[in-house]
Amino acid sequence: MRFSDIIGLEEEKATLVAAVKKNHVAHAQLFHGAEGSGNLALALAFGAYVNCEKPTETDSCGACPSCSKIDKLAHPDISFIFPTAGGKKISSETFMAEWRSFVQENVYGNLTDWLEKIQIKQGNIPVEEARKLIQNLSLKSYEGGYKLVYIWLPELLSISTANAILKVLEEPPEKTFFLLVCNNSQSLLTTILSRVQRFAVPKFKDEDVKAYLTQKGITEDRVQELTILANGNLNRAIKLSSANNTNEHDWFASWMRYCFAFNLTQLVNCSEEFDSFSKEQQKNMLEYSLTIFREIFLVAGGNENMVKLEKKQLEFVRNFSKVFNINNLQKISELVDEGIFHIERNVRAKMVFLDTSLQLAKLIK
Repeated sequence: MRFSDIIGLEEEKATLVAAVKKNHVAHAQLFHGAEGSGNLALALAFGAYVNCEKPTETDSCGACPSCSKIDKLAHPDISFIFPTAGGKKISSETFMAEWRSFVQENVYGNLTDWLEKIQIKQGNIPVEEARKLIQNLSLKSYEGGYKLVYIWLPELLSISTANAILKVLEEPPEKTFFLLVCNNSQSLLTTILSRVQRFAVPKFKDEDVKAYLTQKGITEDRVQELTILANGNLNRAIKLSSANNTNEHDWFASWMRYCFAFNLTQLVNCSEEFDSFSKEQQKNMLEYSLTIFREIFLVAGGNENMVKLEKKQLEFVRNFSKVFNINNLQKISELVDEGIFHIERNVRAKMVFLDTSLQLAKLIK
């Protein structure tokens, strides 16, 4: 992974490169960003730059033996720790083949994607990982460069695991860097936070998501819809673009018309269709609805300049905002959020959707 492989985030890349050039690299850094951000990608590219034998002004060379091994996630001086099923006989090393595949397929993947990859329901980072790590760090570097320790999702460190690595995290061996990659820094133990330098990784900008999807050959209208749904989460954009999804906007527009007209027959038909979608599609539909409701509120409040929509989506929002009761927006948002909550907990989608539709019909007018 090189910096040039990551779309956007130019300011963050420049900051990391400058730190290496000025020799101001902290021995323990926390790359924290939301799911679908470039935190893992940046951490990997940073590690490649640190150990590159012929770095350029802005990136690793991508051709030297070190870069080649790092690209394959097979460098002998780099360790990876990530959530597994736990247990004395099961560690990150047990799943290294799956980890390499996971990162190379989609470096923006999340915990759910990873657990599905290794076919376990709940992951954790057991204390045995810390003991093994400390033992490995006592050995000399194989290739004379920096030793790098990646901890992916350190918020899943158990208290005993975190306590076991505190000393080595605060005072690592010479030429050793810890690179922690997390999605929720608020869930990290304060003892870990106090020993790392935080590096914030923002969500991807809409123009970066659009550029990524356009490179994949997706049509302009579909790119616009997927960008709205992704909301800066590139992992979500990737999964939506590769799935056989219903056109969210057309479906949503029809749903709202049936709600406004209180067409019970069509709403029942919609609930049947909604029930046939996958859980991911059902959540996408409701999350897209929340996005459009917020855009309607902006237009109705005279803030159309803040609306991100274009073409038919924008036209729909303009027209619907004229008859939409914006005073009920909070109740509507809570209602849709509640629908997503029930879908995630496997309540029958048909019942959730029909109940949501009937309540929406009363609130939007």
